[in-house]
Amino acid sequence: MVYEIIAFGLFAAVTVASSLGAVLVRDVWHAALLLGTSLLSFAVHYVMLQAEFVAAMQILVYVGGVLILITFAVMLTRRSSTEEVTNA
Repeated sequence: MVYEIIAFGLFAAVTVASSLGAVLVRDVWHAALLLGTSLLSFAVHYVMLQAEFVAAMQILVYVGGVLILITFAVMLTRRSSTEEVTNA
C-alpha cells in the first residue's frame, strides 16, 4: 500500500513536470520529447488503475503514432543554422 502511494506520487510528479516542460520549453524537439514522456507516464497511471488495455492503446496510438508524426514533422521542417546563414 505504501509503495503504491510512493509510485503514484513519483509518476504524478513526472507527469506534471513533463507536461509543464512541453508547454514552456522553447525548443520544438525538446517539447516533443517531453510530450512523449508525459504520454508514457499517463500510460503508467492507467496500469496503476488496472486498465492495461487502455494503457496499451495509449502507448500504441499516442506514443507510437502521434509522437512519431510530430517527430517527423519537426525533422522535416526544421532549418539548420548553416542554411539560414547562406540564404541571408
